[in-house]
Amino acid sequence: MAIKDLPKEEYVLPGSAACPGCPATIALRTVLKALGKRTILVIPAWWTAVIQSWYPHTSFKVPILNIAFEAAAAAASGVSSGLKVLGEKDINVVVWAGDGGTYDIGIQALSGALERNTDFIYICYNNQIYSNTGIQRSGATPYAAWTTTTVGGKREFNKDMGAIVMAHRIPYVATACISYPEDLYKKVMKAKEIRGPKYIEILTPCPPGWRFSMDKTVEVGRLAVETGAWPLYEYENGKMSFNGFSKLILEGKVKRKPIEEWLKMQGRFRNLFKPKRDEERIRRIEEFIERMWEDFRSKV
Repeated sequence: MAIKDLPKEEYVLPGSAACPGCPATIALRTVLKALGKRTILVIPAWWTAVIQSWYPHTSFKVPILNIAFEAAAAAASGVSSGLKVLGEKDINVVVWAGDGGTYDIGIQALSGALERNTDFIYICYNNQIYSNTGIQRSGATPYAAWTTTTVGGKREFNKDMGAIVMAHRIPYVATACISYPEDLYKKVMKAKEIRGPKYIEILTPCPPGWRFSMDKTVEVGRLAVETGAWPLYEYENGKMSFNGFSKLILEGKVKRKPIEEWLKMQGRFRNLFKPKRDEERIRRIEEFIERMWEDFRSKV
């Protein structure tokens, strides 16, 4: 489908406190177009809890439950159970959480909700940092990336949250990127028709946190996919498949673009190139990505 064919109804309204070019609002606009008005968002203490607008107003046109950082999946379990008792059907219960509230602080509640087979969609919009508290490192922050708590570059590689979620054997897991709205829309549409727990993770490049110009958000997201740093895939009932450019990479029909093209666009990786090129750390990043793709090929 083409972007012009997406539903015209808007559920993210003018007046939010988001930065210009904010990837979270780009993602949420697309997601809510797929979900529609019969949706309840459960939002932990993450960036979206800040940008909703000033109380008592809101820029989101669906009901919202703002909840403690670590409790989003547990709260969504309660909402889902309550709707079932009331006999309410076809209401989408959706957790909308960042990587800090998913990879780190919220992982216990998420694991519990998945194990209980909660009927909900858990969406992680991953900007790879704790952006709402000042750009600190999270479990999703890539190796060598600058944050305020890793000023020389992070020393560890990021977690594979997709693999952690798939280990729970849930019906549907997918990755997406704000630079490919049609792909994101189709995956959310598919998820809402599946009963049980669903997990979608969206790469959301953050201009202030990643240190690039606000008009480059979509370009940075595309390069993440084209270099193989961010794969687009689906996992349905134990079977994994890849989408778009990622499928072409997996099948060997195109080569991944050099990872340096993506790294150089972001000020958070400046330490890899100035005052001199850090060959060792760049090599480690390249090897990490290649091992990831080798693992994907073995699974598919």
